[in-house]
Amino acid sequence: MYGNFILFYPFVQNEMLEEGHEYAVMLYTWRSCSRAIPQVKCNEQPNRVEIYEKTVEVLEPEVTKLMKFMYFQRKAIERFCSEVKRLCHAERRKDFVSEAYLLTLGKFINMFAVLDELKNMKCSVKNDHSAYKRAAQFLRKMADPQSIQESQNLSMFLANHNRITQCLHQQLEVIPGYEELLADIVNICVDYYENKMYLTPSEKHMLLKVMGFGLYLMDGNVSNIYKLDAKKRINLSKIDKFFKLQVVPLFGDMQIELSRYIETSAHYEENKSKWTCTQSSISPQYNLCEQMVQIREDHIRFISELARYSNSEVVTGSGLDSQKSDEEYRELFDLALRGLQLLSKWSTHVMEVYSWKLVHPTDKFCNKDCPGTAEEYERATRYNYTSEEKFALVEVIAMIKGLQVLMGRMESVFNQAIRNTIYAALQDFAQMTLREPLRQAVRKKKNVLISVLQAIRKTVCDWDGAREPPNDPCLRGEKDPKGGFDIKVPRRAVGPSSTQLYMVRTMLESLIADKSGSKKTLRSSLDGPIVTAIEDFHKHSFFFTHLLNFS
Repeated sequence: MYGNFILFYPFVQNEMLEEGHEYAVMLYTWRSCSRAIPQVKCNEQPNRVEIYEKTVEVLEPEVTKLMKFMYFQRKAIERFCSEVKRLCHAERRKDFVSEAYLLTLGKFINMFAVLDELKNMKCSVKNDHSAYKRAAQFLRKMADPQSIQESQNLSMFLANHNRITQCLHQQLEVIPGYEELLADIVNICVDYYENKMYLTPSEKHMLLKVMGFGLYLMDGNVSNIYKLDAKKRINLSKIDKFFKLQVVPLFGDMQIELSRYIETSAHYEENKSKWTCTQSSISPQYNLCEQMVQIREDHIRFISELARYSNSEVVTGSGLDSQKSDEEYRELFDLALRGLQLLSKWSTHVMEVYSWKLVHPTDKFCNKDCPGTAEEYERATRYNYTSEEKFALVEVIAMIKGLQVLMGRMESVFNQAIRNTIYAALQDFAQMTLREPLRQAVRKKKNVLISVLQAIRKTVCDWDGAREPPNDPCLRGEKDPKGGFDIKVPRRAVGPSSTQLYMVRTMLESLIADKSGSKKTLRSSLDGPIVTAIEDFHKHSFFFTHLLNFS
């Protein structure tokens, strides 16, 4: 109905994203080799052949890595653009596309942004390749035309700033309607960010980078983001508000200013009055001292609650021995989630303050203790924090470490509660909540709806007695008898696999989506209360994957 390729797409493309991450690590950790190699000072130097031979020997493996990186980014752009072209085809524009699919495409956009910025920042990469090229040409290592052309292509690729971005932009602009798909990707990132549908700092910052880079890619010769905003296809004022967080980590200790994506877009100059994020003002998010009151309150409140559970579960030894009710397991489940969210929130504060300071170094005029001869990195770190900020950073990091230790002591208790809660929620929903829509679908002979509902149940249902009750009236579209139809939903400490969870959430999403690939959506076949129940479960199940990986 929707195509297996769309359902399994994120798993297929994750391999390319992982490869992209490896190249990002390669660029980030790159240190100049050519600086450590003796240089040939003149053509009459007697040992110049030996120096060039050693230069080629040392640098050839590194240049091979750069060549593979160039081929990878080319292949990744082609793969991404082919997917965009496939989805933007006139016959596919009304097809259902899952959130996971859109987020995977968003991760590709983030990968391109990160790789291009890292390539721009690393002068040592260009220097090493130039040193290798000089030595190889002298030794006539690149005699054939193909090798010469490849070396020239690599030189141009490394020398041109924003080369990846330019190639991506050019290939996207020839795809009719590409901006519509990018608008969907940007909108899902806006929705996730607004509703705090992220857990780790990297997930939060990825959403912001995709919004910024996505807008840059949409604004060009064939598309105008300000016209899309006027049509309410995207919401620039909301994104502008999010971009008050001006600086976010790019990769490692490198960072990027989000406003740069806006300022370098095609139609910025005539629309700059619409943006406030491009104005130079300090966001309160970077003032850690102002946030310490709230952080301390959150810390004391949560530690007190955690200590109460820890005393009863760990100290008395009753945590794993006793069978708890669904409500008790749910309380522990919520406690684990809130703990992870606090750890993430505090870690994010530290990372964002650090990133902002690196982009805004102090000087001798702002800080009398900063000598005029201080290096830029010293001005960004050593002399860039007041005593209050240093104490605040130490205090927050101590809170993070302390809470991490306390939650670690309850790891086994939390894991059991998480698995029990997720199992119960999934089974109750699939076996009980979905009975009524299935009954109505059978009665009204909605075959597509029946197939999706049955697929969900077959994917996750763990029936009591190992089989679905064959005499269930809902399977025949009939009402339950007056005494009711008894379904015993078992309780176990077994969570679903990541594939099961992904499939169920995607199929549920297809039921309530505005797009279905046909004239009539599946959502229109469902009653209002059922749609609400599905939306609630879909929202609450978002963190299931994070919590199943609690350890």
